[in-house]
Amino acid sequence: MGLAQHKKAARVVIVGGGVAGLEIATALGKQRSPDIDCVTLVDADSAHVWKPMLHTIAAGTRDLAQQQTTYLAQATDAHFAFQPGAMSGLDRERQEIILNPIITEDGRELVPSRRIAYDKLIIAIGSGANDFGTPGVLEHCYMIDSRRKADDFNQEIRLRMLRSMTDGKALQVAIVGGGATGVELAAELVQLSESAEAYGILGQAAKFRIVLIESGPRILASFPEEISAATQKRLAALGVTVLLNRKVQAAQADGLVLDGEELVPAGLSVWAAGVKAPAFLSTLGLPTTRGHQLIVNDDLQTADPNIYAVGDCASYTLPGQTTPLPPTAQVAHQQARYVIELLPKVLASPHAYAGKGFAYRDFGALVSLANYDAYGSLGKFGLFNGGLIKGRMAMLSHIWLYRSHQARLYGFWRGGLLWLVDLINSRLRPSIRLD
Repeated sequence: MGLAQHKKAARVVIVGGGVAGLEIATALGKQRSPDIDCVTLVDADSAHVWKPMLHTIAAGTRDLAQQQTTYLAQATDAHFAFQPGAMSGLDRERQEIILNPIITEDGRELVPSRRIAYDKLIIAIGSGANDFGTPGVLEHCYMIDSRRKADDFNQEIRLRMLRSMTDGKALQVAIVGGGATGVELAAELVQLSESAEAYGILGQAAKFRIVLIESGPRILASFPEEISAATQKRLAALGVTVLLNRKVQAAQADGLVLDGEELVPAGLSVWAAGVKAPAFLSTLGLPTTRGHQLIVNDDLQTADPNIYAVGDCASYTLPGQTTPLPPTAQVAHQQARYVIELLPKVLASPHAYAGKGFAYRDFGALVSLANYDAYGSLGKFGLFNGGLIKGRMAMLSHIWLYRSHQARLYGFWRGGLLWLVDLINSRLRPSIRLD
């Protein structure tokens, strides 16, 4: 009998159920490759929400229950296993990941610390906001970089709006960070306030103040200047105050302290500036960046050939470039597709196959201002040589990105049905959360 007949099928473990991790788990599970014994997805949360949509969950303009993908249900449909838990360490010698115990809110240990063995490990745990050590941010600012955090903010802002309705006092929300997340959240909050007034919260729009603070000379620094200028003008028309070249020195319960000791009053503060990977990645014994991202090669492998990293937690610099790829959903998706194609080939002939190397195609960038407007830039590929889109075309492009993600998870027909259900619900249900 040949060696190939005695080859052991691999245990593939994926840590992180974000855009990249869930797409990889779904695709590999559905493939049922004879070279893969089992596919296991590990995540501390119980459900997935497309990260570029978190600002709509935070504002309550989309219902969390309708937009989330439950890991257990997806695992059953796509034939992979799901293990709840947060990764805390790595035993490379024994090829095992270490999970923290699961603790209930009242302090009981529900599940003890565990170890999960792997033959191939894919780390896709994403990233979070970076507070840059600014005093008071962790205590007084909300972040919306996860499903739970976005929902927590939504619950709080609905309570604050109720209080504002009863006591007649203005509610001011300060958002730190003029990137896509901060800009899109500001627009969604405008829509929230207008919808609240339409549903009978009289005068709520007039009592709602939104301030967007950016440390740089313009918002949307990664976009063309034309889009930045158009977006800022549109936000101003919506009543959003934009402060440029202002750095936050500290966060307080009553607002944000800017450079020059100026206080920006705020009942609620949101930190949407900066990106960093989880700090524990720098303790795994693998090369990382200052922002704790795992450094990967052309095949998205870390220094350990059995460990891959994709998405926001990975740092990869294209040949001939000096800066790593940005932490975006577009990059995460393309890296996921590469690993989905690469891994079965590597497992089928580990000594004979060499990957062609990850090649990134920049399809541009989009920013959506709720239902008011949208702007986008086209990448340089094929017949396209860059350019700008706005209005309805940009809105449809933004919608298409999300629906494409759903189709990759659920399949074309089921993804299409979910789109139809969302359209029906938008006519039958309130446009904002009122519970």
